[in-house]
Amino acid sequence: MSMLKKNTKKESNNFQFYQKNQLTMSMEIMAMAVQYRKLTRKELDTFIEMRILQLREEGAKEDIDLKPALIDYYNRHLADGTFISWLAVVGDKIVGTSGMSYVEKPPYFGCPNGKIGLLSSMFTSKDYRRQGIAKELLSRIINEAKEYGCGSVQITASDMGVLLYTDFGFVRNGNFMQYKL
Repeated sequence: MSMLKKNTKKESNNFQFYQKNQLTMSMEIMAMAVQYRKLTRKELDTFIEMRILQLREEGAKEDIDLKPALIDYYNRHLADGTFISWLAVVGDKIVGTSGMSYVEKPPYFGCPNGKIGLLSSMFTSKDYRRQGIAKELLSRIINEAKEYGCGSVQITASDMGVLLYTDFGFVRNGNFMQYKL
């Protein structure tokens, strides 16, 4: 009887080891398939479609055609270097986006050069979520902001994104306010 228990326990441990290895290998294969690159004008239409999809998922009210304004914004700010984006791509399909707009405010003690990054467009397609893609995109876009000389990065986080940002080190600013014109 004790030999049967030992074999059963050993088989159970082997199966758990096998399952863990299979999961690890599956995640590694999926991670290897994801490539990261900077946004170019060539991908701008898809990027804009994903931005609009993100806004819809977040519950934004669609009372205008936002596409022309987004095309104008991204073309101008990609050209002058005040907007940058990293993409996650599988094959020829964009599965994740990020964006950083650079703005300058009068210097203050917390940011003596006044350069601030405004994080936006953090979006991962549903089939690719919970695989570390958003974290990798966030890391890359934050590094861009550091290289640009930003003293801080700000975001208005969706409910879905709060955990990602707090885990990364973002802290809430309870004094942030907005006045709609």
